[in-house]
Amino acid sequence: MHQHFKIYKPYGMLSQFASNANKQKRKRFLGELGQFPAGTMPIGRLDEKSEGLLLLTTDGKLSNHINSSGIEKEYYALVDGDISDDKILELQKGVEIGFDGKKYQTKACKVYKLNEVPNFPERSKKIRDMRHGPISWVSITLTEGKFRQVRKMTSAVGFPTLRLVRVRVGDILLENLQVGDVNSIAM
Repeated sequence: MHQHFKIYKPYGMLSQFASNANKQKRKRFLGELGQFPAGTMPIGRLDEKSEGLLLLTTDGKLSNHINSSGIEKEYYALVDGDISDDKILELQKGVEIGFDGKKYQTKACKVYKLNEVPNFPERSKKIRDMRHGPISWVSITLTEGKFRQVRKMTSAVGFPTLRLVRVRVGDILLENLQVGDVNSIAM
């Protein structure tokens, strides 16, 4: 019987359990968050500087299904500047980003500006705040997942991402998890 988990992946941690690469000896890995059954794998990835909801499973077929079926993944991005409605519309329609050395047009997606600051735990590494100029939070929901796509999208419209938190995969929500929390879930 397969096991499934949801975790709040912290900033600065890689979405893998270990590495033999010399350049990654000082990196942080998911194994720090607890003991997982043999064969546990992340479903998708969050880059080292991103945080939030990461699903883990012992079921490779489920992992492949979630990664390749267009299931929605929602992110909250803190961006540098007061993002305008026309830039939100550009993001919704899709923007051109670089991917694997080529230009890539992102698919249309759901994007809106958040009216309230989300209640996330304070990040381990400080980021600039409103004292240094305007910032805004946006929700971006994708059905694709290119390498650092959200960061590249917000930069493409002139609003670089300062903090990125995945809050939803399909119907599974980050909810009230704290950084580093691990919960077993049914899937």
